Amino acid sequence: MTAKSSCSVLDNDRKTRDFVSAFLTYRGYETMPLDGDDSFFDTPAENIQRILIAEQASLATKSADMLPKALAADPRLVVILYGTEDNARPLPHDERLIFLAKPLNLDELESVVMRALEFQALQVRTPEQPVDEYPHFLCSTIIGRSRQMLNLFEMIEKVAESSATVLIQGESGTGKELAARAIHQLSSRSSKNFVPVNCAAIPDDLLESELFGHVKGSFTGAYANRIGRFEMADKGTLFLDEIGDMKAALQVKLLRVLQSKEFEPVGSTRSQKADVRIIAATNKNLEEQVLTRDFREDLYYRLSVIPITIPPLRDRREDIPLLINHFQAQFNRDRRRLVKGFAREALEMLCHYDWPGNVRELENLVERMITMKESGFITVDDLPEKYLTSRSIPPSRSAVIAQEDSQEPGLPDGGICLNSAVESFENRLILQALQRSNGNKKEAAALLNLKRTTLIEKLKKKNLQYP
Repeated sequence: MTAKSSCSVLDNDRKTRDFVSAFLTYRGYETMPLDGDDSFFDTPAENIQRILIAEQASLATKSADMLPKALAADPRLVVILYGTEDNARPLPHDERLIFLAKPLNLDELESVVMRALEFQALQVRTPEQPVDEYPHFLCSTIIGRSRQMLNLFEMIEKVAESSATVLIQGESGTGKELAARAIHQLSSRSSKNFVPVNCAAIPDDLLESELFGHVKGSFTGAYANRIGRFEMADKGTLFLDEIGDMKAALQVKLLRVLQSKEFEPVGSTRSQKADVRIIAATNKNLEEQVLTRDFREDLYYRLSVIPITIPPLRDRREDIPLLINHFQAQFNRDRRRLVKGFAREALEMLCHYDWPGNVRELENLVERMITMKESGFITVDDLPEKYLTSRSIPPSRSAVIAQEDSQEPGLPDGGICLNSAVESFENRLILQALQRSNGNKKEAAALLNLKRTTLIEKLKKKNLQYP
């Protein structure tokens, strides 16, 4: 049985109580008007995520004294009190006890209720959602606890301290702009502009003007002077996304700016200073483009003073549950939904999917699921068919153990996903070692020539279990 949320409204003024209850009901929340506070404090808290909305003067002295005990006994309880500040009684210090001044602002109340539901969603663990470590954040936007992401966090923090040019590489959807924004926010330039430019989205004949600006009459349609992105980013950071799509002629002009720290607007003969930090990003292999002469070698080395690579989502699968929880809370709040999470089987399938669209694809899926589901848990039956392919489904323990080492792998005519095949083979060997050692992890680790702690880490990371 899954937990449900309930907003109890207590106010001795019946009209106010009914009005607040009706407002929350209209907004889609489950509400329960209370004639007295005994019914709330005497109700068992099992399987209920409770929110008490009470007019402070309406709380009896006995119930007011019970607040600290109730908060201590139920870590999910959130209490929202409203009243006049002059007559407010001293309140126990607890982040789950919130005071709002009268007259009550209903929009403010709803905002607090939504934050309370988000807090409860993060606190409550169910059998469908295994306990996990608290997620790691960088600048509240980049999320991960995998070794790759922790290394990335450390790299970003070090890079932010300097003004060196940075080249961020990674597949589409991995979060290259988020990494660039994090570098800017952690730098001494954070108080100035962060100016992004998508070099692939702007036509070639307009990109130069977009970057450097132009003077009136410099070309057809130039009816007035216009400043460019370099000038907008003065003393700040300029983010050049998809730099690999920039044409050769403009690469030469960008190289000159990097070398001289000066630029000329289109149609002007006067140079302007450019105190701008450049962060470039691409999903292409610039080294290969240099070999094919599609990208200037000298510009490549100017841009890649500090190279950073964002790992694809399939290489850090342990971050998928953290990302899902983050997006779930975000879209629950934005869409005013009460979805509790993904059922264990659905979560396992998503963790074994290859995610060619990376984090962006995962975010879009969670948004779709939250929008369509509205409440409860998202199950396998709710997932789109593409996430239910045989390649996405982890092999069962019995099927894995039944396969013998003597089986030679074959390459199907349609090709194979090498990462998935290698992971499946590793899972099979681990489970076979556990079978031969009757579940003894020390002996199984010896069979695999691993340390016991390394084996335990792999079992946890892969979510493998042996009876």
